[in-house]
Amino acid sequence: MARPPAQLPTREQILAFVEDSPTPVGRREIARAFDVKGPMRAELRGLLKEMAEAGDLDMGRKRKVAPPGALPEVTVLEVTGTDKDGEVMARAVGREAEEPAPRIHILPDRRSGPMGSGDRALCRLERAGESFYIARVIRRLGRTAARTFGVFEKTADGGRVRPTDKKAKSEIRIPKGDEKEAVTGDLVTVEIMPKGRLGLPVGRVIERFAGAADPRSFSRIAIHEQEIPDVFPEAAEALAEKAKPVSLGKRTDLRALPLVTIDGIDARDFDDAVFAEADEDPANPGGFRLLVAIADVAHYVRPGDALDREALKRGNSVYFPDRVVPMLPEALSNGLCSLRPDEDRACLAVEIVIDSEGNKRRHKFMRGLMRSQARLTYRQVQQARDGGSTEGIPDGILEPLYGAFAALRKARTERGALDIELPEKRVILDESGNITEIGIRERLDAHMLIEEFMVLANVCAAETLEDRRQPCMYRVHETPDPEKVAALSEVLDGLGIAFAKGQVVRPKTFNGVLAKVKGEPHERMVNELVLRSQSQAVYAPENLGHFGLALTKYAHFTSPIRRYSDLLVHRALIRGLKFGEDGLRAEDDSEFQEWGEHISMTERRAAVAERTTMDRYLARHLADRVGGIFPGRINGVTKFGVFVTLDETGADGLVPIRSLPDDYYDHDDVHHTLTGRSHGWIFRLGDRVEVRLVDADAASGGIVVEIVSGGEQGTAPRGGRRHGGPKRRPQARGRPPKGRKRR
Repeated sequence: MARPPAQLPTREQILAFVEDSPTPVGRREIARAFDVKGPMRAELRGLLKEMAEAGDLDMGRKRKVAPPGALPEVTVLEVTGTDKDGEVMARAVGREAEEPAPRIHILPDRRSGPMGSGDRALCRLERAGESFYIARVIRRLGRTAARTFGVFEKTADGGRVRPTDKKAKSEIRIPKGDEKEAVTGDLVTVEIMPKGRLGLPVGRVIERFAGAADPRSFSRIAIHEQEIPDVFPEAAEALAEKAKPVSLGKRTDLRALPLVTIDGIDARDFDDAVFAEADEDPANPGGFRLLVAIADVAHYVRPGDALDREALKRGNSVYFPDRVVPMLPEALSNGLCSLRPDEDRACLAVEIVIDSEGNKRRHKFMRGLMRSQARLTYRQVQQARDGGSTEGIPDGILEPLYGAFAALRKARTERGALDIELPEKRVILDESGNITEIGIRERLDAHMLIEEFMVLANVCAAETLEDRRQPCMYRVHETPDPEKVAALSEVLDGLGIAFAKGQVVRPKTFNGVLAKVKGEPHERMVNELVLRSQSQAVYAPENLGHFGLALTKYAHFTSPIRRYSDLLVHRALIRGLKFGEDGLRAEDDSEFQEWGEHISMTERRAAVAERTTMDRYLARHLADRVGGIFPGRINGVTKFGVFVTLDETGADGLVPIRSLPDDYYDHDDVHHTLTGRSHGWIFRLGDRVEVRLVDADAASGGIVVEIVSGGEQGTAPRGGRRHGGPKRRPQARGRPPKGRKRR
């Protein structure tokens, strides 16, 4: 009997096979499982690539595929302790910023012996369930004692340390003699000691700092929690100190051009300079010639040297209100790589010609020597543009810059780039580190001018690398997940905003929604909802486009002082355009996938550190106002309570579910509501409320509030979708607890 011809498996069959496999699988294994042979193998490769681009699969090393978010088959683990059954648990090193963190159980191994907190090992992983892995030790890598940050409290038998991490489950006991002279209120680093199953964890103080309530401690806490490297190795510092200025040599001489830097008033590393003039070509009426010059970091940071290894490890600079943790030592980041005025500086520049509508006609890269004519600030440029003082601004430079900007904005509007507007919080400190003001960062045309110039330069870099067939570290922003878009549609329906389900979404689709709520009370909330519906931008060597900017080719080129991705793009351009011998090495090409994953992680790590530090500043700012009443809006609904954003400061406070009117509450994660089963209290995303500040803990950044007015009491629901919210015996019989009013 003839065997029926083989057929290409469906997406669903492939997903089921990959999810059932305990380890990532290769194309050969999939082909073998479904009897795919001959020419159909090419079709299978194409299907797997489509599924990876759609986010259905993760394409890992050696082109093996796994479910989205899966850990690699072989990875470095660090033991975090034991669970209640005494099983050894671990975390994946380098993936600490992931939420939620997967559970990893390390199997006992006779060769490696028992493992305790802080021990590291190279392990082989097998998936044993959703977000749960079994690990087998391949090789021990030595011990790194588990450490934590916390606030010390003196006791008769030594002390207790309350971890600053909100997720920490218990205090740490410090035996007498291990306090290292810490006093109550000190911020300390604690090394966790081995312990039995019972009692509090035991530790010893190994470092003490200023009091936890001191604002200068907040960034240090975040640096520790996120394990951000903040001390440069001696070899890296030595290389930076030995660096010398460049001479002209074969570089293009750009020193006669009136290039200027435009940055924030507190910026110290100036890595981009701009220039514009009207295009004299009669065939391009109303067009402009632009020049974007970027610090030539690749000249000083060579592949594989001590500076390069540390820059890759850090991935990016991290910015806090009181300090910067730079990617490069200060001798470079604020010295030879900073485009300071009236000093010759090495640069990689791109000359771009655009038409009157902002469309790019052509571009050309060059490796040059430049000399900035002025260090300008956004506020200074904006004031001059608005008719104010022009002191310190070279004559004739602003008009063509703003003319080119107007053209580029036309092009941005035409292609329909996503236009989300959310205020950015800003903390202002005095010389002692005390908070003098918390407000909203200015958003000026001068900011957008520089952004548009940088976006255009980034596009040029990506296009050039593709044309030259060079590796490129793309900045990838994929199309939003359909489930998130569907959930957004449900919420918008409740607000009376039409958003058709099932439509093909483009940035313009979301812009239409944002335009409808412009100036409305729920404008900020809708902007936040649209932002939450988007995919997360990452770095990757495969070009999947940038949805938010509505661009098909995009890479980061303009900030190599503070982003390793940009340094890689510079090296690729140097090799592809034959600008020197300090470009990418041949062996670097195969590392782009792993590097992309790493620097995407360090970017997320920096974002978490910056956000939690801001939370601590806001909590410190509010600590003296406990008991006060604040207006706000519900901006998050979870099964354990709601989050309220305070109008005055933008701080987010948690309303624990236990403080809501007593009832059984059901959480609806589609409509973003908590609904009481018995008495019908409804708390939904976007509701205006008034809250009382209950607690503001500067050490953890936690803010707890309780609702004093707001919410809605409707008819108690019958049935409906339930999501396991806390179940509590009703006591108030449909009324708010005494002392609370409801509107």
